[in-house]
Amino acid sequence: MNRLFGTDGVRGVANEFVTPELALSLGRAGAYVLARHGARRPVLVGRDTRLSGPLLENALCAGIGSVGLDAWKLGIVTTPAVAFLTRHLGAAAGVMISASHNPVEDNGIKFFASDGSKLPDALEDEIAGHVEAGAAPPRPTGAGVGEILDRRRVVRAYEQHCVQLAGGDLRGLTVVVDAAYGAAYALAPRVLEALGASVVPLHCKPNGAKINVACGSTDLSPLREAVVAHPGSVGVAFDGDADRAQFVDETGAIVTGDHVMMMLALDFAARGELPTKTVVATVMSNIGLELALRDAGIKLVRTAVGDRYVLEAMRSGGHRLGGEQSGHVIDVEANTTGDGIATAVRVLRLAKVSAGLHGLAARMRTFPQVLVNVRAERVRLDDPQVCAAVRDATTRLDGKGRVLVRASGTEPVIRIMIEGPNDAEIRDLARKIAEKVSAGGGGQDSGRSDRSVDASL
Repeated sequence: MNRLFGTDGVRGVANEFVTPELALSLGRAGAYVLARHGARRPVLVGRDTRLSGPLLENALCAGIGSVGLDAWKLGIVTTPAVAFLTRHLGAAAGVMISASHNPVEDNGIKFFASDGSKLPDALEDEIAGHVEAGAAPPRPTGAGVGEILDRRRVVRAYEQHCVQLAGGDLRGLTVVVDAAYGAAYALAPRVLEALGASVVPLHCKPNGAKINVACGSTDLSPLREAVVAHPGSVGVAFDGDADRAQFVDETGAIVTGDHVMMMLALDFAARGELPTKTVVATVMSNIGLELALRDAGIKLVRTAVGDRYVLEAMRSGGHRLGGEQSGHVIDVEANTTGDGIATAVRVLRLAKVSAGLHGLAARMRTFPQVLVNVRAERVRLDDPQVCAAVRDATTRLDGKGRVLVRASGTEPVIRIMIEGPNDAEIRDLARKIAEKVSAGGGGQDSGRSDRSVDASL
C-alpha cells in the first residue's frame, strides 16, 4: 500500500487530491492520534498564500476541534515558524498547509510533533490508517468541543528569534528580498528591517495565484536582475513556504546552499561551535563543498536526497549543521527544520562583517556539474552496460570528480549527475551514460527504487 504521507507530508493537487474532505479527516485523525499519545494541548495551524489555503485551513481546523483539541490559527506564516512556535509554545503539534516550492495548483499538509520535528513514520502511518479506514474518532459535545482561535500575534516570537540569531545589526546593507509571493512576503522584510537593513522588496505580496511562478528560489533570474539594478546590494530568495533560501552576491552571481553550509561551518568552527566538526549534506552537494570543508579539517557526511534524511543523520551523529544544495539549511541550535529567514540573517551578518557575500562564497570552488534525467519505465541500475559506463567515467575523472546515477523516488526517471573540473568532459561522460541507460531495461522499476551507483572522491 502506498503511504498517504510522502517524505514531506501529504501533497498533491488541491481540491483534487488534497481536498477539504481529506483535510477534515487529517485534522480529526491527527488530533485524535496525538491526544491518544498524551498531547491535549492546542494544535498550531499555519499556511502559505496559495488560493486553496483558507479552504483547507478551515476544514483542517474543524477536524481538530471536532475531537476536542483547540486549533490556533497562525495565518500566513512560514513552515519553520510553525515548527519553532510549536516547540516554543509547548503545543500538542503544528500543522503547515503548503506545497513549498511546488506549482500553484498543488497544496500539502505537514504535521510537526510537539518538539517541532516532523512526525516519525509510525505516527504518520497511524494517522493515515485512521483516514484510510474511515475510522470515526469520538465526538465530544458541550464543553468538550475544541475551539478555533486566531493567534496570529504569537508569530512575533518567531520574528524576535530570527532577529536575535543575527548576533548583530545589518545597518548599511541593502538587501533585495524575493519572497516568491509566498509565506515570507511580510515576515522576511520585517525581520531584516528590524536589523537595520535597507530592503528592496521583490514579489513580496500575498498573491497565491503567482506563488513560485518565475520567481523565488526556484527562478533566480529576476533577483539577479534586481541586484544588478541596485549596485552594492545583495539578494535573498525564498520558496513558497520559506524553508529554503538562495542568495545572489554583489556581482549578481548565485550563492547556493552548498556555499551557505561552507560559510556557516567555517564560522561555527572558528568560534568552537561545531562540536563534531562535521556537516551533513546530500549526494547532490558539489564536490567543492567537500574540498573546502576538508581544507578546514571538517568532515562531510552525505545522505540520500531529502532534508528528512539530512536531519536523521544529524540527529544520529549529534551534528549541528546540515542541508541541501537547494537552500534547505538546518542548524539544530536555531530550529528543527530548514529555515530560510534564520539562514538569511546569519549569512547577511557574515557578509557585513567580512569581505562581503562574494568574498565569502569565493572560499569554495564550485566544480561544473551536469544533471541529466532519462525517462525509463524499467531499468536495472546494475545493468552491465550502465555499470561499465559509470566505471569508465570514474576512471577518466581520475579522482577529481564524482559520478552519481540514481533512480528517482517519485517518478520513472533515472537521474545522472557528474561533477568534474572540465565542463565539456563531464557533459560527454553524462551523455554516454544516458545512452546506456536508455538502451538498458528490464527488472527494476526506476520510479520505486532508492538504489544508486555513486563513485566519488
